[in-house]
Amino acid sequence: MAIDTRGETADKPSGEKKTKRTSPALFYRQVIAELRKVIWPNRKDLLSYTTIVLVFVLIMVGIVSALDAVLTEGVLRVFGGA
Repeated sequence: MAIDTRGETADKPSGEKKTKRTSPALFYRQVIAELRKVIWPNRKDLLSYTTIVLVFVLIMVGIVSALDAVLTEGVLRVFGGA
């Protein structure tokens, strides 16, 4: 049997008050602080990653195109085509 928990969170009893919302300025400062922790790739790494992704995408396009051609040919042979 399902328990109806709409409007409640699992870790807080229903009698507690909600926490105060974060102000937009504090949120912005927190975002900037987190972005400073990011290790950004250098140009060589970025070009390497981009090349790997493009090669992978081209391989996948080839596989899907080949599979599409094979299945199209099979369907045309089974159901008769023009």
